[in-house]
Amino acid sequence: MSDHLFNAAEGETPLTAEEREGLIPSHVTLRRELNELEQQNILEADAWVFARKRKVFDEAFAKNLHRRMFGHVWRWAGRYRETDKNIGIEAWRIAARIPEVLADAAYWVEHTTFPPDETAVRFHHALVFIHPFANGNGRWSRLMTDVLATNLGHERFTWGRGDLRAATDVRQSYIQALHQADAFDVAPLIAFARS
Repeated sequence: MSDHLFNAAEGETPLTAEEREGLIPSHVTLRRELNELEQQNILEADAWVFARKRKVFDEAFAKNLHRRMFGHVWRWAGRYRETDKNIGIEAWRIAARIPEVLADAAYWVEHTTFPPDETAVRFHHALVFIHPFANGNGRWSRLMTDVLATNLGHERFTWGRGDLRAATDVRQSYIQALHQADAFDVAPLIAFARS
């Protein structure tokens, strides 16, 4: 991948011109600079989210987590996307679908519908399938899933133990596992999440 600021790697959500204008730091000119700023912001959000138990099935929390992960970098952080993308559901369906997913997952937990790891991974898959934000959906949905896992008394997931943005083989394994989950086979995604 080139280091051009807005070149999207395979599997990444391309930004519209208007979304690109939402970049807050004016000094950023290279993709690696953008990645570093986003990663700093994500680390701050990570420390915040695990400082105490969170209500993971609350829509306000879900949006706030995305804002905390990307709010120093993007003006649109924490707001649902308004444009259709090459992945995810139509933008107009997001506001209705997210509460449904949160309610479904809460039901799964309350009624022990699936084992804990399967519950968390199904939750992850549903969130990333919707792709509610302009960008950062995979990172956000993985962190949401980690919060759920810890709320259930389990360890965070390792997500292939690689940098999914930089390690092509790890990213491909993750994307392949997501595609298998699209076809209702979540076992590869569970295995990847704990690998």
